[in-house]
Amino acid sequence: MDFTSLIAQVVGGAVGGTAGGKVVKGSDLGQIGNLIAGAVGGVGGGSILGSLVGGGAAAAGGGLDIASLAGQLVGGGVGGIIVQVVVGLVVNKFLKK
Repeated sequence: MDFTSLIAQVVGGAVGGTAGGKVVKGSDLGQIGNLIAGAVGGVGGGSILGSLVGGGAAAAGGGLDIASLAGQLVGGGVGGIIVQVVVGLVVNKFLKK
């Protein structure tokens, strides 16, 4: 994984986490909490999607593959939504927010 892919995953996860916190009732962790949970989930989701699709192969050749980068961004967004919603629901359930 290169630095560009990591940044795409973090950005996608942060956007996904923010959206997930606002869309799913009872999962909001606040702005910073949504961003952090989404970014962490984005790295995981982008890595999983990248390994399933084989996104690292083109980047290893030295070129910038836009499709691979978009895949990392989308994978990060999906992972960010999932992790933020799960963490938000669990935390809010235990804190009775």
